[in-house]
Formats: sequence, structure tokens, C-alpha cells
Amino acid sequence: MAGDMDRREFIVGAAAAGIGLSLGGIARAGSSEGASVAPTTPQRLLPLALSPGDRVALVSPSSAHVDRLDLQLAQEVMQALGFEVHAGAHVAARHGHLAGTDAQRAADINAAFADESIRAVIALRGGSGAARLLPMLDYAAIRANPKALLGYSDITALHCAIQAQCGLVSFHGPNGSGSWNSFNADQFRRVFFRRELMHYRNQPDAGDELVPRRDRTLTITPGRARGELLGGNLAVLSALSGTPYLPDFSGRILFLEDVAEAPYRIDRMLTTLRLSGALQRIAGFIFGHCTDCSPGETHGSLSLDQILDEHIKPLGIPAYRGAMIGHIPRQFIVPVGGRVEMDADAGTFRLLEPVFGEG
Repeated sequence: MAGDMDRREFIVGAAAAGIGLSLGGIARAGSSEGASVAPTTPQRLLPLALSPGDRVALVSPSSAHVDRLDLQLAQEVMQALGFEVHAGAHVAARHGHLAGTDAQRAADINAAFADESIRAVIALRGGSGAARLLPMLDYAAIRANPKALLGYSDITALHCAIQAQCGLVSFHGPNGSGSWNSFNADQFRRVFFRRELMHYRNQPDAGDELVPRRDRTLTITPGRARGELLGGNLAVLSALSGTPYLPDFSGRILFLEDVAEAPYRIDRMLTTLRLSGALQRIAGFIFGHCTDCSPGETHGSLSLDQILDEHIKPLGIPAYRGAMIGHIPRQFIVPVGGRVEMDADAGTFRLLEPVFGEG
């Protein structure tokens, strides 16, 4: 989980990656690192379908793992799901708080997409630092070898960039070293193996209470909307404003989550998206969980309810909060770029079309 220091480091890195460029895609012929960059709003690409026995790659685009056991656990999880596991050449490297130098981490991602024997790319963990890699990714190779990318939190930077530059559907869900409880493992099998047109509906947990209190949804603005899903971690996503690595939000359904952010920071980040014009272009809004986002010692803080009411309600679009998305033990595996219908009254969304290609 990224804390305040990680956030500051991320924002510096994101600014360095994309300073001076307008929101959602000024196309460039290349970068100083020689990576190719696609035109704005590329045609949607579907990743290869997965089956047990396939070979998947573990990469570490962000922070270094805290314990060597993290890598072992991630390998065992993928094996338990039925995969042959290939660890990136630099997955155990370290450079300060990062999992290797920028060149090493980018090289592992580029190699995984270019390797035709690999069918999916799994992020080991989040943290911070993925945005530093965005000018170094080989987007031409990614477009030529579309395969599933799975991860969340700081991996939002990769989801956004790959969507903006390649149009490739990717998957916001548990990192390799994260929690793989029965709910998450079942989500994975339903999404990737059975390739269901998922209906994402919370499973409220009553525990010892008379009525459920956890994993409840709350309507912000009623109604239904259809569109492609975009989103992820709010801090990571908003820091991409002004770069070619944030996709066009026009007609899309935006989903957001965050962790360890005081409400005033959530307000500031949503203000950034509003001032950029991004919020005004979305067709629907889904807010997941904001874990550990209490105001702390700040007196007179706006509540999260007030912040969402002031930023989202005036848009007049279907919106709800509380979806099982974010830094929580049980979380949806959400296809970034998948076409869905959301129902803000029921607090649900469902896939309308397949999110995997043939082969």
C-alpha cells in the first residue's frame, strides 16, 4: 500500500514522464528511450484467452518486495491456479525502494509481452514507481502481442498507459503477492478460465450484526449507463493528468479507489480531474473503497460523502459508491476497457461483451 511518501515520489515521477503534454493523448513519434507511441484513442484490442497449463510472467513494475517470501508466494499462487510460471529476469532486483532500475523493470515488461510463449503478465506488487516506466514501454510490441495484464494500485499507471496507447483490455485485480482468498481465486477462474460475462454485485457481510454493514453500496445519482470501463487508483490516475498516458474519458464509465489518503487529498485529486475536463466527459461513475481514508487530526474536514456529492452529483450521471474494488481482501477483477452496463440504483455493473480474443 502506498503511503504519503510514495505518493509524493510517484507524482514527481509522473511529472517527469509527461510534463508539458495535454490530457489524454498528444501523440509522439517516440521518446528519449526510443519507445513508440500510438495515436490517440486506438482501436480496442482483446488479450489472448487463458487456460490452465499456460505460461504466465511475473514482473515487478513498482516497489521492491518487502520479503523474499512474497515472490515465492506469488509463484505458488500462479502454480495453484494451474499455470507454468516465468519470473522476469529482474523481478528480485532492488534500486532504492524500487524493484530494480527503471530500465530493468521496463525490460521485464517488454520481454514478457514480446515472448510468444507467455500468455499473461502478472504484477508482483504495487507501491510506487510504475509511472517512471511509461516512456520506456514498447507499445508497438504490446499491440502486436496482446495479452492480459493483471494488477492494481500503482499498476493503474500501466493500465492507463496501455489503454491510452494500445487500446488493450487489461485487468484491475489482485497482485501476485496479494490476498488470494476463495473469493479472489473464484473471480479469477470465472473471468479468465470460464470467460463469463461477469455481473459484478457486492456480497455484503453481516458478520455478527443484525444487518450487513460491510461491502454495502450507496447510490449517489440513480440511473443506468453503458460504456467502457476506465480507472483504478485515484492518486495514480490523477497524477497522469497532462500526459499522453491517460486515456480519453469521453463516454466511459470511470471507476476509482484509493488507500491512506485524507479526504482533503481525495478532494484535491478529484478537483484535478474536474479542472482537466475529464470528469465532465464520463457517462457513469463507480467509486470502490477508500481504505484508511479518515481525516485524522484535521478538524472540520469534508466527509467523503460531501466530496463525492460536490464533484459527482452535478454531473447528472449514474453514480454509486462502495463497489468491491480497491485495497480490500475480497476484490472484483475488473476489465479495464471492457464494455459494461452499470446500475447505480442496484449498485452493480455487468459485462456486455467478451473481453478475450481467440487463440
